[in-house]
Amino acid sequence: MKKLPIGVSDFKTILNDCYYYVDKTLLIKELIESSGLVILIPRPRRFGKTLNLSMLKYFFEKTDEDNSVLFKDTAIWQNRDYRKFQGQYPVIFLTFKDIKEENWEITYIKIVSLVAQAFSHHFDAIEKVILSSEINEYIAIMGKKADEATYHNSLFFLSRLLYRAYNKKVVILIDEYDACIHAGYNNNYYNTATHFMRSVLTSVLKDNKYLERGILTGILRTAKEGIFSGLNNLKVCSLLDYSFQDKFGFTQPEVENLLTHYNLLESFEDVQKWYNGYIVGNATIYNPWSLLMYADQKGKLQPYWLNTSDNQIIKKLLVLADAQLKADLELLLSNGTVTKVVDEAIVFSDIENNSDAIWSLLLFAGYLTYSKYVLERGKIYCDLKIPNEEIKFLYEGFIEDIFNRTLKTAKVDLFLNSLITGDVQTFSELLQEFILNSMSIYDLPNDEPEKSYHLFVLGLLVFLADSYQIKSNRESGYGRYDIMLIPHDKNKLGLVIEFKKVLIDRKETLDSAAEKALEQIRNKHYAQELKSLGIRRIKALGIAFQGKQILVVSKDII
Repeated sequence: MKKLPIGVSDFKTILNDCYYYVDKTLLIKELIESSGLVILIPRPRRFGKTLNLSMLKYFFEKTDEDNSVLFKDTAIWQNRDYRKFQGQYPVIFLTFKDIKEENWEITYIKIVSLVAQAFSHHFDAIEKVILSSEINEYIAIMGKKADEATYHNSLFFLSRLLYRAYNKKVVILIDEYDACIHAGYNNNYYNTATHFMRSVLTSVLKDNKYLERGILTGILRTAKEGIFSGLNNLKVCSLLDYSFQDKFGFTQPEVENLLTHYNLLESFEDVQKWYNGYIVGNATIYNPWSLLMYADQKGKLQPYWLNTSDNQIIKKLLVLADAQLKADLELLLSNGTVTKVVDEAIVFSDIENNSDAIWSLLLFAGYLTYSKYVLERGKIYCDLKIPNEEIKFLYEGFIEDIFNRTLKTAKVDLFLNSLITGDVQTFSELLQEFILNSMSIYDLPNDEPEKSYHLFVLGLLVFLADSYQIKSNRESGYGRYDIMLIPHDKNKLGLVIEFKKVLIDRKETLDSAAEKALEQIRNKHYAQELKSLGIRRIKALGIAFQGKQILVVSKDII
């Protein structure tokens, strides 16, 4: 039984040391046949991007060592037409995947080190062809002491030297180009990181006469910030495209082979529920990292894809999201589908204020998938859903974290229990505490308490799903109620909840607004749905809010 390549992303190491390898070498065929001179392939994190680019490096790179032996038993070698491309080009390969620092200073140092390593990799070839006029620049880069402008053009400089050394154009492979951009967004150096990467990539990929082919991977396409604005030769192959649809992540036959190899095939249906569901083009893809970890842990179903730092931006957006997005998330957590406009070019500066940008981020970063999409008048409309149990678990974890940071775990239990048992006094006190804490901890504006209430609804969905069906903003009687809790056990208490914001210009008070909420529940017969389901014990809650202040009143419905 072969070793599993957990944390191993070097193609040569995997082949030589007999690790389990899922053959993705036909990516080479597709790239050779592609019309794009520079190709960007965005995919979610841990979907095999680094390993694939490492594989491309060993295939294309011209070296003293014969690397063709690595490919003798792979799919690409079965067609002689593609063998002639093996070992024919100088290759520049950089991976930014581990550059996720908290400040720009350390990020810059690490990028400078990567560039120096790229030059050092070709030391023997460069030494033979470098001109005296280029020596100072070369020494400064190798010594990590060049100025920033020199680093902007450093990869172009390297491509020129390699072309001179080999008399062949250069293949450039850049892995996870946007890793430091994401880190910059999370740590307040986004503009600096974007400017630097734009300068480096434009220099080496735009109008570079020494370029044979450029391949980039990342999570997103951040075109509108100008990173790729000057690249008229860029071809983007996103999750919505058929190109390379089965080359990143595992297909079902590949999963079946892996599970068979590790004697886990009998659990295939569970694996489907947990790690399947990503749609790329018209292919259904499994999360490769999770499958490898699942096999390594001898078939233990767990959310292996989670990574706190990488998920930080998603958690922040969910907390700050508007009411509509939270309502849509409620639907998604209830296994529903939402139709949204998505843009393949993410604008990070718009994410917190543009719901389209948020949905695009969630889709292309792997937190959602799509069942279908249509193009109408230049806009892409996608039917979005949560792909599998692992990602649903992730969302639920975000929400649990919100509650645990605002109310201690013991209080969360008391909070929920007081609601479903009708202890209005305790529930009111703890809801007030939740509102105050969620605003202060998550920087919610004081004039937008509604965001806390929608977090409360999401919490109900997560914590009470086993014993209650949670509905919000649904029709019943003669209108739409805010929240309804329908117990699975008909002997338990059913609840209808209505929120009311105090309208000061109408001289309302917390008391009058709360009573108005109860009156609305009664007059519009919101409890009719509960009654029709045979629920006999029903309580109506009217919750009024004015800024951070709340008041809860209740009435039993017979």
